Amino acid sequence: MPDKKPLPAIIIAGTNSGVGKTVITLGIMEALRKRGVLIQPFKAGPDYIDPGFHSALLKRPSYNLDTWMMGVDAVKKTFTDKMKGAGLGVIEGVMGLFDGKGFCEEGSTAHLAKVLNLPVLLVVDSSKASRSIGAVIKGFKEFDKKVNIKWVVFNRAGSPRHLESLKNSIPPKSGIKTLGYIPKDSSLSIPERHLGLMTQEDFKESGWKGFIKRASSVIEKHLDISPLLKDLRPSPPGRIKKARRRRPVKVAVALDNAFSFYYKENLEILEGFGAEIAFFSPLKDKGLPHGASGLYIGGGYPELHAKALEKNSRLRQEIKRLAEEGMPVFAECGGLMYLGKKTGDGSGRAFSGAGVFPWESKMLDKRAALGYREIMVGEGCPFIKKGSVLRGHEYHYSVISKTHSEIKKVFRIRQDKEDLPEGFLYKNSLATYIHIHFASNPAFAAGFVGLCGKFQERRGMKR
Repeated sequence: MPDKKPLPAIIIAGTNSGVGKTVITLGIMEALRKRGVLIQPFKAGPDYIDPGFHSALLKRPSYNLDTWMMGVDAVKKTFTDKMKGAGLGVIEGVMGLFDGKGFCEEGSTAHLAKVLNLPVLLVVDSSKASRSIGAVIKGFKEFDKKVNIKWVVFNRAGSPRHLESLKNSIPPKSGIKTLGYIPKDSSLSIPERHLGLMTQEDFKESGWKGFIKRASSVIEKHLDISPLLKDLRPSPPGRIKKARRRRPVKVAVALDNAFSFYYKENLEILEGFGAEIAFFSPLKDKGLPHGASGLYIGGGYPELHAKALEKNSRLRQEIKRLAEEGMPVFAECGGLMYLGKKTGDGSGRAFSGAGVFPWESKMLDKRAALGYREIMVGEGCPFIKKGSVLRGHEYHYSVISKTHSEIKKVFRIRQDKEDLPEGFLYKNSLATYIHIHFASNPAFAAGFVGLCGKFQERRGMKR
């Protein structure tokens, strides 16, 4: 039985990765924003970088929606909750429309479109074809007829004449509307590095405002977005009543150019269990926020800032001391690297880390790991009971030196029909290469905050 009428929202998908989804998404968001539409941004899949661009543009948090990692029910709840007060939801897809986890549809943009019952705008790279694009669109339309592909944008088209050829190639009974085309323009690209696109924090320093202005100008000139407004009928913006929270436990969260990869919902889940999030910069701040009873260090690019992180010795020493005292610490990927003895910068040099764990990290020329991960929690994890299951994503070019047999491992990862040990534990410090989405099992976040509260009480700190 179909769900009730969907909320006003659109999914911007692509035929494949690199087709230009991010640039077109940002351009459409800006065009809609200029028309007074209050947009709630989302990102399909596990990516951190695109939501950062969304948030920087709209001054509003962007949330990940991943049907494999979070589960269908959690995705629906996140979407519904975050759409409150917004006029229109804009969801940027991941990879190609039908690409998900392995050979199944879970985690794909198409699965998300069906789960949320939302229409799709398909971005097609038309740089090296004309009439053949019609066959591509027909194939996408018929591959899964439950996915409602309603509009198409031709990216990297050569001219208005090229556009006419592309429009005429679309099967007449497909029901797909052409919004226009984006011309070939090398200035409409976001710089890349080893983990994907440059982050918004770094890109901002090299011309973010100018880029958005160009993207918006091209969208306004070459696309007709009036069909979106007519078909979607954005709601008038409303007010959200914020719930009163109990007196919190302060959790320090690393956030700067070295560490910026967080699922926004993870932080909100922590807050829901009584955490007060206090951001700090491992690059600049000489100490943790006053009164912090826990520490969360996410992923990012510590290898690009290894020298500057080493120079901040006061903070590194404080983190090491508090970890020895048993303060709860959770570190993912880049955070795992920083908590080690040494962090490699990719050029053969290594700089001192916090030293909570004895390993050294180094960068590889080739990707070390990529993919979804399901975690089976073993004995001794301080935040969640044995036998619990967590889900997340792993993507890194670094490796750590031998992890030493005395380091306890509290995770088991099923990979290639083999259970691999992971989740490195020292006292109450847990480090992992996997970016865990707390919505996959909120008990993990509850356990972390609860342990932070006990540490606060043990040290006699006032809430």
